[in-house]
Amino acid sequence: MSYIKESREKAAASLEKAFTRRNMKFYYCPTIEEAKAQVLSMIPEGSSVSWGGSESMEEAGIIQAVREGSYDAIDRKSAKTPEESRALYGKIVCCDYFLTSTNAFTKDGELINIDGAANRVACISHGPANVIVLASMDKMCASVEDAVRRVRTLASPPNAIRVKAQTPCAKTGVCADCLSPDCICCQILVTRFSRVPGRIQVVLCGEKLGF
Repeated sequence: MSYIKESREKAAASLEKAFTRRNMKFYYCPTIEEAKAQVLSMIPEGSSVSWGGSESMEEAGIIQAVREGSYDAIDRKSAKTPEESRALYGKIVCCDYFLTSTNAFTKDGELINIDGAANRVACISHGPANVIVLASMDKMCASVEDAVRRVRTLASPPNAIRVKAQTPCAKTGVCADCLSPDCICCQILVTRFSRVPGRIQVVLCGEKLGF
């Protein structure tokens, strides 16, 4: 067993207690394949399922599996007009399962997410009956402040490039704390407790996923 693998498994034991204390269910999977299987096992066939922009879910093959599986997949990107987009969003916020990653999390079990349009953070906060969060262990931070710093420094620049945002960080790779019209850091959400027990289910993976 590698030192990193052993360290992550020990950290997972501590994190399980931290997330459970905050009314969130917790699962640890050493590999991406195990994480994919875990997430899919949590979604009953026939459920309505949607997702936010999540490289982790995409890289794990979960979004493709949902599109091809026996689910009512609600894909916001399928909308062709603003009217269709708004109608789809009404379905998304009422879906059975919302799939997302988290930009960072703390060792005390808090989720930290930064959004542009806020569709993702809105659904994490309220709406979908269940929220499944998939993230790699390298997103763990010591505090909320460290987590916000991680997102702004490490996650936001590549994410801005991914969505083709015309922001300073997309051009330089470095956060400029901008107020650009294309800014993707408009809302910061700290999820410190799930008021509905078990509504948020966190699956952490020992292998690298996402930004």
